[in-house]
Amino acid sequence: MIRSGTIARLLTGCILLGAVDMSYAQTNKRVQQDAFDVIGIAARTTNLDEAGPNGVIPQFWRRVFTEKLLDQIPNRIDSDIIALYTEYASDEKGAYTFVLGARVKAGTAAPEGMRSVHVPAAGYFVFPTDRGPVEKVVPAEWQVIWNAFPSGAPAQRAFQADFELYGKSAADPKNSQVYIYVGLK
Repeated sequence: MIRSGTIARLLTGCILLGAVDMSYAQTNKRVQQDAFDVIGIAARTTNLDEAGPNGVIPQFWRRVFTEKLLDQIPNRIDSDIIALYTEYASDEKGAYTFVLGARVKAGTAAPEGMRSVHVPAAGYFVFPTDRGPVEKVVPAEWQVIWNAFPSGAPAQRAFQADFELYGKSAADPKNSQVYIYVGLK
């Protein structure tokens, strides 16, 4: 059974492939994001590692809540949680740095055991997940994203910085909607 959200994502994929008028994607999905700083816990990983039982991303999410790490981040500018993917070695198949934390005022020093990362201004396509359990809707949306940018498509990923925005719509982990920002060339 195909849900309406899945159809919308497939349609978005067609738009990105140039099979549909690109102006729709440019006016409704493409945004220019100002630069911002993130402080959080960080580790180097790969999607292959994350597919196995020892992935760092689920461990980081447990740590953020059990150790109340978000409360230790100084100068937060909002209550959102940011899951940042940056410092890509190549593409989605290579290593990257994962940072789980929050946006902060520029120039804020990271507490011990955390890292500060500057995310430069850039253009992004925004992929909203379906609403549902966060551990299901976010990986499902990344599957859509990985297939949305084939070689030769009008829009291409930059592999500089991508991030998941966990705002008010993600407050209930069993009924969340997360916004995934994918950096563009």
